[in-house]
Amino acid sequence: MSPKDPLGEAAARDAGVVQVFLSNPQSWKAPIPREDADVLAASDVKIYVHAPYLMNLASPNNRVRIPSRKTLAQTVHAAAAIGASGVIVHGGSVGDDEAVEVGFDRWRKALESFDIAVPILVENTAGAGNSVMQDIANYGPLWDQIGGFDVGVCLDTCHTWAAGADLGSAVGLVTDLVGGIALIHCNDSKDEAGSNRDRHENIGDGHVPVELLVEVLRAAGAPAVLETPGDAERQRADIAMLRERL
Repeated sequence: MSPKDPLGEAAARDAGVVQVFLSNPQSWKAPIPREDADVLAASDVKIYVHAPYLMNLASPNNRVRIPSRKTLAQTVHAAAAIGASGVIVHGGSVGDDEAVEVGFDRWRKALESFDIAVPILVENTAGAGNSVMQDIANYGPLWDQIGGFDVGVCLDTCHTWAAGADLGSAVGLVTDLVGGIALIHCNDSKDEAGSNRDRHENIGDGHVPVELLVEVLRAAGAPAVLETPGDAERQRADIAMLRERL
């Protein structure tokens, strides 16, 4: 939601969880301290912070990888100030001529570079090619490198579906690899399974069966954020549908 009034946005949707950016998602600029930090920290609403989209901790390019580390450290610090439950970060991509394993090592080096005050939740991605977390089985070798840090998994249902994974067994697979799921991004998909297209849809309007989404939520037993299109009324309906099915 808009970071201007996260609690108001949550209330308008009857949501107990809200996700925000604390800085421009397309910029390297650091988050600005919030005057309402104490109010947000004291709220019963769980707040999650999404890291900027520009970040790529697995990049072979120093001009991307090093600023990504700095931006993540700044984002984690700002998230701690508002009592956030986690900071979501996309897995990123290695170079076209590199093995994906190089990205796991770069993730470790990034997390070694600052104090982690808020759990960092690594999100799987939809794209193919050199993406580090397109294959959810990669959580295993990634955790071999970073499992000793304060990290968790953010499993996105649209991304999992688009990547061609078996969504019905995804929670079990990831749980076997790392011990559990910290957060679900519960989204329907505008496209068929295996499309590698990251296009979210409202619950029940896309290609992912609603009962499959409910099955994922039940299996994960984790908080869920919906990143679906539309206004407050439409998103409130998405939330209500899932609550009723659960």
